[in-house]
Amino acid sequence: MTTALGDAASELGGGHARHLAVRYLTDDVSRWLNGSYTERVGRELYAATSQLVHLIGWMARDEGAQGLAQRYHVHSYKLASEAGESELAATALRGLADQAIDLGHVPTAVRLAEACEQQGRALDNHKALAYYRNTYARAAAADGDHSTAARMLTAAQTAIERASAAPGESWASHYSHGRWAHESGMIHAKMSDLQAAEEHLRLALDIHGLDRRRTRAIVLADLGHVQLKRGDTDQALASWHGFLDCAEGVHSVRIDDGISNIAARLPGIPDTTAAQSLRERLTAQKGSAV
Repeated sequence: MTTALGDAASELGGGHARHLAVRYLTDDVSRWLNGSYTERVGRELYAATSQLVHLIGWMARDEGAQGLAQRYHVHSYKLASEAGESELAATALRGLADQAIDLGHVPTAVRLAEACEQQGRALDNHKALAYYRNTYARAAAADGDHSTAARMLTAAQTAIERASAAPGESWASHYSHGRWAHESGMIHAKMSDLQAAEEHLRLALDIHGLDRRRTRAIVLADLGHVQLKRGDTDQALASWHGFLDCAEGVHSVRIDDGISNIAARLPGIPDTTAAQSLRERLTAQKGSAV
């Protein structure tokens, strides 16, 4: 059920089905948690619940409910610790670290990201290792620690190159090569290596392919920003048109931020036919969201 709800959120945004996930947690899962079971079943139940609670936290964050998201991630961490699941505990810490970066709490983000990487260091799940190491790299880059960021980027690449392309069962095991390439690209951008950033973002889109509309839209928005910084205005506009194609109908604060960020940059771009068309589409997109 968590996988099904997560697939819907990945396609249409966290605001699409969070109420369904919360209802499932409170109406069904809570009854099972309050029931009777063996220790082995209890650990499995707590682990599965940790993943569901983490998903709800992700959904809340994607809606812009940051405080609620934080509480769910903390609860997910406690459930994972109770179940003795290092991977799930590390994933919950990763969610908290990623949120702290976005909110500008960089020292806290670095501490949480380092704890995440340490928690999952002994795992033999290469996707999980890449997931946590890239989180630490992102936090370090935000903190201006380019040496640690570069070291973690290299370690994450080593791990993802050893990973199977097939998705696993856990949250971290769904960390695809495409998501790795996207995150790595944005870390390179933060470190001002725009060429490497664009290469990784194109890798995410063209080679590994991102089949979820929300995810693909976010990558296209990011690619356009990198291309604009590199002086390639025509390609940036093309990427942003692609972003709007994917973003239609997706309920996500990341999509809303993408629209606002593009709109803020358009006045500084020459008023070509492509720019005018994009401006009209953005206006229509904002109007439909009201």
